[in-house]
Amino acid sequence: MKRNYYIVALIMLVFFVISFLTNVIGPLIPDIIKVFNLSYTLAGVLPLAFFIAYGVMSVPSAMMLDTFKEKKIMVAAFIVAFLGSLLLAMVPNYMSAIVSLFLIGCGMAMLQVVINPLLRTSGGEENYAFTAVLAQLIFGLASFLSPLVYSYMVKALKEDKGNGGIISMLHSLVPANLPWISLYWLFAVICLGMVVILVLTKFPKVELKDDERSGSVQTYLSLFKQPVVIMFLLAMFCYVGTEQGIANWISQFLNTYHGLDPQTVGANTVAYFWGLMTAGGVVGLFLLKVIDSRKVLIAFTLLALVCLSAGLFGPTKVALAAFPLVGFFASVMYPIIFSLALNSVDKEHGSFAGLLVTAIIGGAIVPPVIGLLGDAFGLRAGMFFLYITLGYILSVGFWARPLISNKIIDIKKKVIND
Repeated sequence: MKRNYYIVALIMLVFFVISFLTNVIGPLIPDIIKVFNLSYTLAGVLPLAFFIAYGVMSVPSAMMLDTFKEKKIMVAAFIVAFLGSLLLAMVPNYMSAIVSLFLIGCGMAMLQVVINPLLRTSGGEENYAFTAVLAQLIFGLASFLSPLVYSYMVKALKEDKGNGGIISMLHSLVPANLPWISLYWLFAVICLGMVVILVLTKFPKVELKDDERSGSVQTYLSLFKQPVVIMFLLAMFCYVGTEQGIANWISQFLNTYHGLDPQTVGANTVAYFWGLMTAGGVVGLFLLKVIDSRKVLIAFTLLALVCLSAGLFGPTKVALAAFPLVGFFASVMYPIIFSLALNSVDKEHGSFAGLLVTAIIGGAIVPPVIGLLGDAFGLRAGMFFLYITLGYILSVGFWARPLISNKIIDIKKKVIND
């Protein structure tokens, strides 16, 4: 079919918005703990509420896709996210925060199911690898920017003298002791704007490949009977848990052990964590062309463990550099685990991919586990749990036996199958 570059650009915008709304939770944790007087355990429930939505909505959204098609699901997703954002903006308390994050998570899960097949159709199968990588880079850019926008809005609200403009208008909407709530007014406006754009957009017809269709209940049961499927689901669970466990607790850790302001230094550190993750993904693309993916995974995971240790035990300057570097070395974990998983089964790749996306629920479990351990033994000890999740990811590089390995280029520029 004819390539539709407007739809490709729209999908890139959707990737940006998903990341912008998703990865700002971490910088907000210290503010939420302070304002609502929460324990680490209760604070850990917030990312749980968001990521549990992926476990709830991923497979049902895939099943609804054949009936309701892409446009309706995407519009519904942003309406759900709009309602979630508006709820917390208008009723800022702990319970509304939990419901709000769950609703936003549901919307983001619905979008994730739709946009990849739509990107393949609109941009062309022959360009899919390129557009998929571009989408991930844009996703990373939004992850980098959202904590910075949060920091800017909080600072602007504190310094505004009532001279008019958007910031002054927010003063009438945002409680003085909750400047971070302004971010959820921004989210509500963004979601509403996306609804308008989507309603006015004509979508191409998407023909799903067999591997992109959701399977029957029997298909999923047959996959669960394969030990390798369970092992890779656990690997994906550990990866997302590690990513969110670090991102959600960096700011609070720096505040607790180094006395750093979470609204400025903490938010910036989280931003650099996501920014270096994006940079690491670019480096990883080149490395995967010359080195077997399992070796890359082993090397990067070992380096991530070294940086995590430096962040947890080093002085302030070391911690400020080490935590973002964990993001750099974690960058290759998701694509390598995903590709090794799909290349380790000979059929039902679409259903398996759906299960792997559902394993994003790891982002719901690990942060509250860290919080629970943090309440009992201190936050530094709580973050020791990340050694377990990273240790399992490290093991994947040793036991994975893909049916098809990644193609690599030797120094003579010959393509070989390793």
